Amino acid sequence: MTSHVRPALEPDSDELAGVAARTFPLACPPSVSAGDIAACITATLSPQRFRAYLADPDRRVLAATDSGRIIGYAMMVRGADPDIASMIEPGPAVELSAMVELSKMYVLPDHHGGGAAAALMEAGIAWAIEVGARTVWLGVNQSNYRAQTFYRKHGFAVVGTRTFPVGTVLENDFVMVRSV
Repeated sequence: MTSHVRPALEPDSDELAGVAARTFPLACPPSVSAGDIAACITATLSPQRFRAYLADPDRRVLAATDSGRIIGYAMMVRGADPDIASMIEPGPAVELSAMVELSKMYVLPDHHGGGAAAALMEAGIAWAIEVGARTVWLGVNQSNYRAQTFYRKHGFAVVGTRTFPVGTVLENDFVMVRSV
């Protein structure tokens, strides 16, 4: 399998949402109900939400494609909230604009192990450098061992924890960072 990574465009919104609906549940622990997963997808991963993400100048949505079809995506977001920033660089002089969040990264299961996630990571890090980031951070569910292993392989380390809402439940994430 050969994948290509490119910036996603507004016409990709429906296809991105379809990939998100198929992949997001795979990252959720078994304890999360189907209803809570569906609520989270509706609230944050709909075609309308992707159109808004793509219009936001502080975001870069990257699409991994194979034979012209989107097989995965990553979303990078410039900045960090102060709680996350204090985990990364303790002290009063944290520059939030020097941080980029890897907000989402998902690849369709039949393309796992084919290099698409690594290509998305490389393109996301390149964008972070392009916009002047010094640090890339992410949240990953504490039960998602496969993703944690992937992120460690790409230079990320755990610096703290946070909670993340999935529907009506709060899940526990590790906060992971790497310098760029």
